[in-house]
Amino acid sequence: MRPDPASPGARGEGGDTGGGTIGRGFVALLATAHFGLSMALIVPMAYSLALRVDRLAPGREETLGYILGFGSVLALASGPLVGTLSDGTRSRLGRRTPYLIGGAALGMVAVLVMAAAPNVVVLGLGWGLASLGWGTALGALGNVQADRVPHRLRGKVAGLTGFTMQVAPVAGVLMVGTVSGSGLLVFLLPGAAGAVLLVPFLLFAREPDRRTRAVPDRLGAAGLLRSYLFSPRAHPDFAWNWLGRFAFFFGQTSSTTYLTFLIAQRLEMPLADVAGIVAITGGISIVTTTAAAIGGGFLSDRLGRRRPFVFAGAAIFAAGGLVLAFAGTLPALLAGSALTTLGIALFTAVDQAIVLDVLPDRETAAGRHMAINAFSQKVPGALAPLAAPALLAVGGGTGANYAALYGASALLALLGGSIILWRVREAGRDNPWQPVAAPAPRRRPFPSAARRPRREDP
Repeated sequence: MRPDPASPGARGEGGDTGGGTIGRGFVALLATAHFGLSMALIVPMAYSLALRVDRLAPGREETLGYILGFGSVLALASGPLVGTLSDGTRSRLGRRTPYLIGGAALGMVAVLVMAAAPNVVVLGLGWGLASLGWGTALGALGNVQADRVPHRLRGKVAGLTGFTMQVAPVAGVLMVGTVSGSGLLVFLLPGAAGAVLLVPFLLFAREPDRRTRAVPDRLGAAGLLRSYLFSPRAHPDFAWNWLGRFAFFFGQTSSTTYLTFLIAQRLEMPLADVAGIVAITGGISIVTTTAAAIGGGFLSDRLGRRRPFVFAGAAIFAAGGLVLAFAGTLPALLAGSALTTLGIALFTAVDQAIVLDVLPDRETAAGRHMAINAFSQKVPGALAPLAAPALLAVGGGTGANYAALYGASALLALLGGSIILWRVREAGRDNPWQPVAAPAPRRRPFPSAARRPRREDP
Protein backbone atom coordinates (compact mmCIF):
# COMPACT_ATOMS: atom_id res chain seq x y z
CA MET A 1 0.00 0.00 0.00
CA ARG A 2 1.36 3.45 -0.89
CA PRO A 3 1.82 5.83 2.06
CA ASP A 4 -0.86 8.39 2.80
CA PRO A 5 0.96 11.60 3.78
CA ALA A 6 -2.28 13.38 4.66
CA SER A 7 -3.40 10.80 7.21
CA PRO A 8 -3.98 11.83 10.84
CA GLY A 9 -0.89 10.08 12.15
CA ALA A 10 1.31 11.81 9.63
CA ARG A 11 0.10 15.13 11.01
CA GLY A 12 0.81 14.05 14.58
CA GLU A 13 -2.80 13.24 15.42
CA GLY A 14 -2.55 9.61 16.29
CA GLY A 15 0.94 8.46 15.66
CA ASP A 16 3.64 7.69 18.12
CA THR A 17 4.36 11.31 18.80
CA GLY A 18 1.07 11.67 20.61
CA GLY A 19 0.15 15.07 19.27
CA GLY A 20 -3.59 14.44 18.86
CA THR A 21 -6.30 17.01 19.49
CA ILE A 22 -9.26 14.90 20.60
CA GLY A 23 -11.31 16.23 23.49
CA ARG A 24 -13.45 14.89 26.29
CA GLY A 25 -16.49 14.79 24.04
CA PHE A 26 -14.81 12.38 21.64
CA VAL A 27 -13.69 10.15 24.52
CA ALA A 28 -17.21 10.13 25.98
CA LEU A 29 -18.74 9.23 22.61
CA LEU A 30 -16.16 6.48 22.10
CA ALA A 31 -16.80 4.97 25.54
CA THR A 32 -20.58 5.12 25.02
CA ALA A 33 -20.36 3.37 21.66
CA HIS A 34 -18.01 0.76 23.14
CA PHE A 35 -20.47 0.14 25.98
CA GLY A 36 -23.35 -0.43 23.55
CA LEU A 37 -21.46 -2.68 21.14
CA SER A 38 -20.04 -4.74 24.02
CA MET A 39 -23.55 -5.26 25.35
CA ALA A 40 -24.83 -6.32 21.91
CA LEU A 41 -22.05 -8.88 21.48
CA ILE A 42 -21.57 -10.31 24.99
CA VAL A 43 -25.10 -10.47 26.44
CA PRO A 44 -26.25 -13.19 23.98
CA MET A 45 -23.11 -15.19 24.83
CA ALA A 46 -23.70 -14.86 28.56
CA TYR A 47 -27.48 -15.26 28.73
CA SER A 48 -29.76 -15.06 25.69
CA LEU A 49 -28.35 -17.98 23.70
CA ALA A 50 -28.55 -20.27 26.72
CA LEU A 51 -32.27 -19.51 27.08
CA ARG A 52 -32.90 -20.18 23.41
CA VAL A 53 -30.89 -23.42 23.40
CA ASP A 54 -32.81 -24.65 26.43
CA ARG A 55 -36.07 -24.17 24.52
CA LEU A 56 -34.92 -25.63 21.21
CA ALA A 57 -32.81 -28.51 22.59
CA PRO A 58 -33.67 -29.11 26.26
CA GLY A 59 -31.12 -31.20 28.12
CA ARG A 60 -28.42 -30.71 25.47
CA GLU A 61 -26.25 -28.05 27.08
CA GLU A 62 -23.27 -29.03 24.93
CA THR A 63 -25.08 -27.47 21.96
CA LEU A 64 -24.39 -24.03 23.40
CA GLY A 65 -20.64 -24.72 23.28
CA TYR A 66 -20.82 -25.71 19.62
CA ILE A 67 -22.74 -22.56 18.72
CA LEU A 68 -20.38 -20.26 20.62
CA GLY A 69 -17.37 -22.03 19.15
CA PHE A 70 -18.66 -21.58 15.61
CA GLY A 71 -19.13 -17.86 16.14
CA SER A 72 -15.68 -17.49 17.70
CA VAL A 73 -13.95 -19.27 14.81
CA LEU A 74 -15.81 -17.16 12.25
CA ALA A 75 -14.96 -13.88 13.99
CA LEU A 76 -11.35 -14.91 14.50
CA ALA A 77 -10.84 -15.97 10.89
CA SER A 78 -12.45 -12.86 9.41
CA GLY A 79 -10.74 -10.29 11.66
CA PRO A 80 -7.46 -9.70 9.77
CA LEU A 81 -9.21 -9.75 6.40
CA VAL A 82 -11.79 -7.16 7.49
CA GLY A 83 -9.02 -5.10 9.08
CA THR A 84 -7.00 -5.13 5.87
CA LEU A 85 -10.03 -4.07 3.83
CA SER A 86 -10.73 -1.32 6.34
CA ASP A 87 -7.16 -0.01 6.09
CA GLY A 88 -7.52 0.35 2.33
CA THR A 89 -11.05 1.81 2.25
CA ARG A 90 -11.43 5.24 0.64
CA SER A 91 -14.89 6.74 1.13
CA ARG A 92 -16.67 9.98 2.00
CA LEU A 93 -17.36 8.56 5.48
CA GLY A 94 -13.71 7.66 6.11
CA ARG A 95 -12.17 4.22 6.34
CA ARG A 96 -13.63 2.91 9.66
CA THR A 97 -17.17 4.32 9.66
CA PRO A 98 -18.47 2.09 6.82
CA TYR A 99 -17.51 -0.97 8.89
CA LEU A 100 -19.14 0.47 12.00
CA ILE A 101 -22.39 0.96 10.11
CA GLY A 102 -22.22 -2.31 8.16
CA GLY A 103 -21.27 -4.36 11.23
CA ALA A 104 -24.11 -2.94 13.31
CA ALA A 105 -26.60 -3.50 10.46
CA LEU A 106 -25.51 -7.13 10.09
CA GLY A 107 -25.74 -7.54 13.86
CA MET A 108 -29.36 -6.34 13.88
CA VAL A 109 -30.24 -8.76 11.07
CA ALA A 110 -28.68 -11.55 13.13
CA VAL A 111 -30.82 -10.55 16.12
CA LEU A 112 -33.97 -11.29 14.13
CA VAL A 113 -32.56 -14.58 12.82
CA MET A 114 -31.70 -15.80 16.33
CA ALA A 115 -35.03 -14.70 17.79
CA ALA A 116 -37.03 -16.53 15.10
CA ALA A 117 -34.75 -19.59 14.78
CA PRO A 118 -36.85 -22.79 14.57
CA ASN A 119 -33.90 -25.09 15.38
CA VAL A 120 -30.35 -25.02 16.70
CA VAL A 121 -28.82 -25.03 13.21
CA VAL A 122 -30.50 -21.74 12.29
CA LEU A 123 -29.68 -20.41 15.74
CA GLY A 124 -26.01 -21.23 15.14
CA LEU A 125 -26.06 -19.49 11.76
CA GLY A 126 -27.67 -16.47 13.37
CA TRP A 127 -24.99 -16.35 16.05
CA GLY A 128 -22.32 -16.63 13.35
CA LEU A 129 -23.78 -13.55 11.66
CA ALA A 130 -23.96 -11.76 15.02
CA SER A 131 -20.33 -12.57 15.82
CA LEU A 132 -19.25 -11.31 12.42
CA GLY A 133 -21.42 -8.18 12.56
CA TRP A 134 -20.94 -6.96 16.13
CA GLY A 135 -17.32 -8.18 16.09
CA THR A 136 -16.63 -6.12 12.96
CA ALA A 137 -18.16 -3.03 14.54
CA LEU A 138 -16.16 -3.46 17.75
CA GLY A 139 -13.00 -4.05 15.73
CA ALA A 140 -13.62 -0.88 13.73
CA LEU A 141 -14.07 1.05 16.97
CA GLY A 142 -10.72 -0.32 18.17
CA ASN A 143 -9.17 0.81 14.88
CA VAL A 144 -10.55 4.30 15.50
CA GLN A 145 -8.63 4.29 18.80
CA ALA A 146 -5.45 3.36 16.95
CA ASP A 147 -6.04 6.09 14.35
CA ARG A 148 -7.12 9.01 16.52
CA VAL A 149 -6.16 8.60 20.17
CA PRO A 150 -2.79 10.27 20.88
CA HIS A 151 -0.06 8.71 22.98
CA ARG A 152 -0.71 10.88 26.04
CA LEU A 153 -4.34 9.68 26.32
CA ARG A 154 -4.07 6.02 25.38
CA GLY A 155 -3.97 4.75 28.97
CA LYS A 156 -7.07 6.72 29.97
CA VAL A 157 -9.04 5.69 26.90
CA ALA A 158 -7.98 2.04 27.18
CA GLY A 159 -9.00 2.05 30.84
CA LEU A 160 -12.44 3.50 30.05
CA THR A 161 -13.13 1.10 27.19
CA GLY A 162 -11.91 -1.83 29.29
CA PHE A 163 -14.25 -0.76 32.07
CA THR A 164 -17.23 -0.53 29.71
CA MET A 165 -16.53 -4.02 28.36
CA GLN A 166 -16.69 -5.41 31.90
CA VAL A 167 -19.80 -3.50 33.00
CA ALA A 168 -21.85 -3.73 29.79
CA PRO A 169 -22.61 -7.48 30.10
CA VAL A 170 -23.71 -7.08 33.73
CA ALA A 171 -26.06 -4.22 32.83
CA GLY A 172 -27.32 -6.10 29.77
CA VAL A 173 -28.07 -9.32 31.63
CA LEU A 174 -29.97 -7.37 34.30
CA MET A 175 -31.97 -5.68 31.53
CA VAL A 176 -32.92 -8.82 29.60
CA GLY A 177 -33.52 -10.77 32.81
CA THR A 178 -36.76 -8.81 33.23
CA VAL A 179 -38.02 -10.05 29.82
CA SER A 180 -36.62 -13.60 29.88
CA GLY A 181 -40.00 -14.97 28.84
CA SER A 182 -39.81 -13.24 25.45
CA GLY A 183 -37.70 -15.02 22.86
CA LEU A 184 -37.54 -11.81 20.81
CA LEU A 185 -36.72 -9.22 23.47
CA VAL A 186 -33.81 -11.14 25.02
CA PHE A 187 -32.00 -10.68 21.70
CA LEU A 188 -33.56 -7.41 20.52
CA LEU A 189 -32.91 -5.26 23.60
CA PRO A 190 -29.10 -5.64 23.75
CA GLY A 191 -28.84 -5.36 19.97
CA ALA A 192 -30.97 -2.22 19.87
CA ALA A 193 -28.94 -0.75 22.74
CA GLY A 194 -25.75 -1.35 20.77
CA ALA A 195 -27.12 0.27 17.61
CA VAL A 196 -28.65 3.27 19.41
CA LEU A 197 -25.55 4.02 21.49
CA LEU A 198 -23.41 3.89 18.35
CA VAL A 199 -25.43 6.61 16.59
CA PRO A 200 -24.05 9.61 18.57
CA PHE A 201 -20.51 8.54 17.76
CA LEU A 202 -21.34 8.29 14.05
CA LEU A 203 -22.96 11.74 14.08
CA PHE A 204 -20.57 13.76 16.21
CA ALA A 205 -17.18 12.00 15.88
CA ARG A 206 -17.06 11.74 12.12
CA GLU A 207 -13.97 10.79 10.18
CA PRO A 208 -12.59 13.06 7.45
CA ASP A 209 -13.38 12.34 3.81
CA ARG A 210 -10.76 9.91 2.52
CA ARG A 211 -11.73 9.80 -1.15
CA THR A 212 -8.81 12.05 -2.09
CA ARG A 213 -6.23 9.91 -0.28
CA ALA A 214 -3.77 7.62 -2.03
CA VAL A 215 -5.38 4.60 -3.62
CA PRO A 216 -4.22 1.30 -2.05
CA ASP A 217 -2.60 -1.39 -4.09
CA ARG A 218 -4.87 -4.12 -5.37
CA LEU A 219 -5.37 -6.89 -2.82
CA GLY A 220 -4.75 -10.29 -4.41
CA ALA A 221 -4.54 -13.82 -3.05
CA ALA A 222 -1.04 -13.22 -1.67
CA GLY A 223 -2.25 -10.05 0.02
CA LEU A 224 -5.10 -11.92 1.65
CA LEU A 225 -2.66 -14.48 3.05
CA ARG A 226 -0.30 -11.78 4.31
CA SER A 227 -3.17 -10.14 6.19
CA TYR A 228 -2.98 -12.97 8.72
CA LEU A 229 0.79 -12.71 9.23
CA PHE A 230 3.39 -10.25 10.46
CA SER A 231 7.17 -10.23 10.78
CA PRO A 232 8.46 -10.62 14.36
CA ARG A 233 11.93 -9.68 13.14
CA ALA A 234 10.71 -6.39 11.68
CA HIS A 235 8.40 -5.61 14.62
CA PRO A 236 9.96 -7.19 17.74
CA ASP A 237 8.10 -5.06 20.30
CA PHE A 238 4.74 -5.96 18.81
CA ALA A 239 5.79 -9.63 18.70
CA TRP A 240 7.00 -9.77 22.32
CA ASN A 241 3.87 -8.03 23.53
CA TRP A 242 1.76 -10.50 21.54
CA LEU A 243 3.58 -13.42 23.16
CA GLY A 244 3.20 -11.94 26.65
CA ARG A 245 -0.51 -11.41 26.12
CA PHE A 246 -0.87 -14.98 24.83
CA ALA A 247 0.74 -16.43 27.97
CA PHE A 248 -1.30 -14.23 30.30
CA PHE A 249 -4.66 -14.93 28.68
CA PHE A 250 -3.90 -18.65 28.46
CA GLY A 251 -3.53 -18.67 32.24
CA GLN A 252 -6.49 -16.37 32.81
CA THR A 253 -8.89 -18.40 30.66
CA SER A 254 -7.81 -21.67 32.27
CA SER A 255 -8.73 -20.41 35.74
CA THR A 256 -11.87 -18.32 35.19
CA THR A 257 -13.54 -21.08 33.17
CA TYR A 258 -13.59 -23.40 36.18
CA LEU A 259 -14.29 -20.95 39.02
CA THR A 260 -17.84 -22.21 39.58
CA PHE A 261 -16.68 -25.82 39.80
CA LEU A 262 -13.85 -24.84 42.14
CA ILE A 263 -16.24 -23.14 44.56
CA ALA A 264 -18.57 -26.13 44.55
CA GLN A 265 -15.72 -28.56 45.26
CA ARG A 266 -14.03 -26.56 48.01
CA LEU A 267 -17.27 -25.72 49.85
CA GLU A 268 -18.70 -29.20 49.22
CA MET A 269 -21.90 -27.78 47.73
CA PRO A 270 -24.08 -28.91 44.81
CA LEU A 271 -23.29 -26.97 41.66
CA ALA A 272 -26.82 -25.55 41.51
CA ASP A 273 -26.39 -23.93 44.92
CA VAL A 274 -23.30 -21.96 43.93
CA ALA A 275 -25.24 -19.35 41.93
CA GLY A 276 -25.53 -16.98 44.88
CA ILE A 277 -21.80 -17.07 45.56
CA VAL A 278 -21.05 -16.52 41.87
CA ALA A 279 -23.32 -13.46 41.97
CA ILE A 280 -21.31 -12.11 44.92
CA THR A 281 -18.05 -12.59 43.03
CA GLY A 282 -19.61 -10.76 40.08
CA GLY A 283 -20.49 -7.78 42.28
CA ILE A 284 -16.97 -7.70 43.71
CA SER A 285 -15.52 -7.86 40.22
CA ILE A 286 -17.34 -4.66 39.20
CA VAL A 287 -15.65 -2.77 42.05
CA THR A 288 -12.20 -4.20 41.36
CA THR A 289 -12.54 -3.71 37.60
CA THR A 290 -13.52 -0.07 38.02
CA ALA A 291 -10.58 0.66 40.30
CA ALA A 292 -7.99 -1.22 38.24
CA ALA A 293 -9.04 -0.38 34.68
CA ILE A 294 -9.75 3.33 35.13
CA GLY A 295 -7.17 3.96 37.84
CA GLY A 296 -4.42 2.01 36.10
CA GLY A 297 -5.07 3.67 32.75
CA PHE A 298 -5.03 7.19 34.20
CA LEU A 299 -1.91 6.56 36.27
CA SER A 300 -0.02 5.05 33.35
CA ASP A 301 -0.64 8.25 31.39
CA ARG A 302 0.14 10.52 34.33
CA LEU A 303 3.39 8.79 35.30
CA GLY A 304 4.45 8.03 31.74
CA ARG A 305 4.99 4.33 32.50
CA ARG A 306 3.05 1.32 31.26
CA ARG A 307 5.03 -1.91 31.60
CA PRO A 308 5.30 -1.80 35.42
CA PHE A 309 1.49 -1.57 35.61
CA VAL A 310 1.11 -4.50 33.24
CA PHE A 311 3.52 -6.59 35.29
CA ALA A 312 1.73 -5.55 38.49
CA GLY A 313 -1.56 -6.73 36.98
CA ALA A 314 -0.03 -10.11 36.09
CA ALA A 315 1.52 -10.43 39.58
CA ILE A 316 -1.79 -9.59 41.30
CA PHE A 317 -3.58 -12.14 39.16
CA ALA A 318 -0.92 -14.74 39.98
CA ALA A 319 -1.33 -14.02 43.70
CA GLY A 320 -5.08 -14.48 43.38
CA GLY A 321 -4.56 -17.73 41.49
CA LEU A 322 -2.36 -19.10 44.25
CA VAL A 323 -4.93 -18.10 46.88
CA LEU A 324 -7.63 -19.94 44.92
CA ALA A 325 -5.35 -22.95 44.43
CA PHE A 326 -5.28 -23.61 48.18
CA ALA A 327 -8.45 -21.85 49.43
CA GLY A 328 -10.85 -23.94 51.48
CA THR A 329 -13.20 -21.34 52.94
CA LEU A 330 -15.61 -18.84 51.46
CA PRO A 331 -13.64 -15.72 52.54
CA ALA A 332 -10.49 -17.11 50.97
CA LEU A 333 -12.33 -17.94 47.73
CA LEU A 334 -13.83 -14.44 47.56
CA ALA A 335 -10.43 -12.87 48.24
CA GLY A 336 -8.76 -14.94 45.53
CA SER A 337 -11.50 -14.09 43.04
CA ALA A 338 -11.19 -10.37 43.85
CA LEU A 339 -7.43 -10.46 43.30
CA THR A 340 -7.75 -12.24 39.96
CA THR A 341 -10.35 -9.79 38.61
CA LEU A 342 -8.25 -6.86 39.85
CA GLY A 343 -5.20 -8.23 38.04
CA ILE A 344 -7.10 -8.97 34.83
CA ALA A 345 -8.54 -5.45 34.65
CA LEU A 346 -5.20 -3.76 35.35
CA PHE A 347 -3.29 -5.92 32.86
CA THR A 348 -5.89 -5.64 30.10
CA ALA A 349 -6.46 -1.88 30.33
CA VAL A 350 -2.83 -0.78 30.42
CA ASP A 351 -1.55 -3.37 27.96
CA GLN A 352 -4.13 -2.18 25.45
CA ALA A 353 -2.35 1.17 25.57
CA ILE A 354 0.96 -0.61 24.94
CA VAL A 355 -0.62 -2.31 21.92
CA LEU A 356 -1.40 1.11 20.47
CA ASP A 357 2.11 2.32 21.30
CA VAL A 358 3.92 -0.51 19.47
CA LEU A 359 1.42 -1.02 16.62
CA PRO A 360 3.31 -1.54 13.33
CA ASP A 361 2.52 0.39 10.16
CA ARG A 362 -0.05 2.57 11.90
CA GLU A 363 -0.84 4.64 8.82
CA THR A 364 -1.36 1.83 6.33
CA ALA A 365 -2.13 -1.37 8.29
CA ALA A 366 -3.47 -0.47 11.75
CA GLY A 367 -6.69 -2.45 11.29
CA ARG A 368 -4.86 -5.58 10.17
CA HIS A 369 -2.42 -5.53 13.08
CA MET A 370 -5.18 -4.79 15.61
CA ALA A 371 -6.94 -7.95 14.36
CA ILE A 372 -3.71 -9.95 14.59
CA ASN A 373 -3.25 -8.66 18.13
CA ALA A 374 -6.72 -9.99 18.98
CA PHE A 375 -5.41 -13.49 18.23
CA SER A 376 -3.29 -13.27 21.39
CA GLN A 377 -6.50 -13.23 23.45
CA LYS A 378 -8.93 -15.24 21.36
CA VAL A 379 -6.68 -18.22 20.55
CA PRO A 380 -6.01 -18.92 24.26
CA GLY A 381 -9.74 -18.62 24.84
CA ALA A 382 -10.22 -21.55 22.46
CA LEU A 383 -7.19 -23.66 23.46
CA ALA A 384 -7.05 -23.25 27.25
CA PRO A 385 -10.32 -25.12 27.99
CA LEU A 386 -8.95 -28.04 25.95
CA ALA A 387 -5.65 -28.12 27.87
CA ALA A 388 -7.15 -27.65 31.35
CA PRO A 389 -8.43 -31.26 31.75
CA ALA A 390 -4.83 -32.54 31.63
CA LEU A 391 -3.93 -30.39 34.66
CA LEU A 392 -7.13 -31.34 36.46
CA ALA A 393 -6.13 -34.99 36.12
CA VAL A 394 -2.67 -34.50 37.68
CA GLY A 395 -2.19 -36.91 40.59
CA GLY A 396 -4.80 -39.37 39.40
CA GLY A 397 -7.11 -38.76 42.39
CA THR A 398 -10.87 -39.09 42.42
CA GLY A 399 -11.43 -35.33 42.45
CA ALA A 400 -10.25 -32.66 40.04
CA ASN A 401 -6.85 -31.20 40.93
CA TYR A 402 -7.71 -27.49 40.96
CA ALA A 403 -4.50 -26.70 42.84
CA ALA A 404 -2.48 -27.80 39.79
CA LEU A 405 -4.74 -25.88 37.40
CA TYR A 406 -4.69 -22.60 39.32
CA GLY A 407 -1.00 -22.91 40.13
CA ALA A 408 -0.15 -23.32 36.45
CA SER A 409 -2.45 -20.42 35.56
CA ALA A 410 -0.61 -18.19 38.04
CA LEU A 411 2.77 -19.12 36.55
CA LEU A 412 1.60 -18.51 32.98
CA ALA A 413 0.19 -15.10 33.89
CA LEU A 414 3.40 -14.11 35.66
CA LEU A 415 5.43 -15.30 32.66
CA GLY A 416 3.33 -13.14 30.33
CA GLY A 417 3.77 -10.06 32.49
CA SER A 418 7.52 -10.66 32.75
CA ILE A 419 7.90 -10.96 28.97
CA ILE A 420 6.19 -7.61 28.48
CA LEU A 421 8.14 -5.95 31.31
CA TRP A 422 11.60 -6.94 30.10
CA ARG A 423 11.29 -7.53 26.35
CA VAL A 424 8.92 -4.84 25.06
CA ARG A 425 10.34 -1.39 24.44
CA GLU A 426 7.91 1.50 24.77
CA ALA A 427 8.66 4.40 22.44
CA GLY A 428 12.13 2.93 21.91
CA ARG A 429 13.06 2.72 25.61
CA ASP A 430 14.64 -0.40 27.02
CA ASN A 431 14.29 0.56 30.70
CA PRO A 432 10.76 -0.30 31.91
CA TRP A 433 11.03 2.24 34.73
CA GLN A 434 11.83 5.16 32.44
CA PRO A 435 8.76 7.27 31.57
CA VAL A 436 7.53 6.62 28.04
CA ALA A 437 6.79 10.31 27.59
CA ALA A 438 10.18 11.52 28.89
CA PRO A 439 11.84 13.98 26.49
CA ALA A 440 15.08 12.85 24.97
CA PRO A 441 18.06 14.50 26.70
CA ARG A 442 19.90 17.14 24.71
CA ARG A 443 23.56 16.43 24.32
CA ARG A 444 26.25 19.05 24.03
CA PRO A 445 29.20 18.29 21.78
CA PHE A 446 32.57 17.69 23.34
CA PRO A 447 34.98 20.57 22.82
CA SER A 448 37.22 18.35 20.70
CA ALA A 449 34.26 17.50 18.48
CA ALA A 450 33.32 21.11 17.81
CA ARG A 451 33.88 22.26 14.26
CA ARG A 452 37.05 24.22 13.86
CA PRO A 453 36.92 27.31 11.63
CA ARG A 454 38.51 26.98 8.25
CA ARG A 455 40.20 29.62 6.18
CA GLU A 456 37.32 29.89 3.75
CA ASP A 457 34.86 30.59 6.55
CA PRO A 458 33.80 34.26 6.60
